[in-house]
Amino acid sequence: MIKAGIVGFRGYSGAELIQILQHHGGAAVSLMEHRADAGDRPIPRNHAGPARIPATAEAAKDAGLNVVFLATPAEVSMELAPGFLDAGAKVIDLSGAFRLRTVDNYTRWYREPHTQPALLADAVYGLPELSRGPIAGAKLISNPGCYPTAASLAIAPLLDADVVDRSAGIVCDAKSGVSGAGRKPSLKTSFCEVTENFSAYSILEHRHVAEVILNTGITENEFSFTAQLVPAHRGILETIYFRAKGVASADDLVSLYERRYAGEPFVRIYDPGKSPDLLSVARTNFCDIGVTLHAASGRAVVVAAIDNLGKGAAGQAVQNMNIAFGLPETQGLL
Repeated sequence: MIKAGIVGFRGYSGAELIQILQHHGGAAVSLMEHRADAGDRPIPRNHAGPARIPATAEAAKDAGLNVVFLATPAEVSMELAPGFLDAGAKVIDLSGAFRLRTVDNYTRWYREPHTQPALLADAVYGLPELSRGPIAGAKLISNPGCYPTAASLAIAPLLDADVVDRSAGIVCDAKSGVSGAGRKPSLKTSFCEVTENFSAYSILEHRHVAEVILNTGITENEFSFTAQLVPAHRGILETIYFRAKGVASADDLVSLYERRYAGEPFVRIYDPGKSPDLLSVARTNFCDIGVTLHAASGRAVVVAAIDNLGKGAAGQAVQNMNIAFGLPETQGLL
């Protein structure tokens, strides 16, 4: 039985972690209190729930925690990760604190200093379908961002197979449900601003672009990414446009994906010309991919869908935990 702690359990990703781990069958959960939260939802008097302990290295050691999930802002992850690692626990961080490998890269995209540069070299990027090997022995696993998870899984096989006319670039039109912005209240994510609305943000400057570049090898000049907020609770759908080369039909592209993700339990490929939607992946750890090609012009569209709280956050974090501890990768997720 893996003893797991969750910091940030009041947020949407943290709450999703609780739900998954309580039905995992191989994990015992402790909720780790990092700060008081007047907005916490009340707990029924007759509901004991998971144990609550302080979010300290000492408490983690006393509780014998094997792993701590940090569902926290990046600055909090940087503050807490070293202590938990010193206490002997693996750390799976759901923030962007340790994703970008260098201080300069982090500072450029996050526009704030990195306080734990030594850990950047130790962190393993946890996108199993693209980098499963290092996860098994990792002490610090950096969970990918939600947008880059879908984009990287859709784009990497295309570039690896050299079927993209890179001179024409790749355009990623990405839409997310509101939970992707976190639970902290803001005007932009309030009901009256979101409902019956549809808005773009961080145009050409979204911090998740850096992850797609690192994962796929595409250059910033070749990649245009726009994030958009849709009036939905959860889910990400990305429509990716490119010019194909060296392929005769959508079947060729589908076959390429099927070969690349053969045996991957959480990537599902659709028939040529068919595409997923948000309901296809809601409350799952799947990434669904569909592709359409106009052979005469080479115009191609890939649609990738994930649940931003599942494969985009908590589900993928548990997938990484399973790999790190030698459990079946699908445990608690299917």
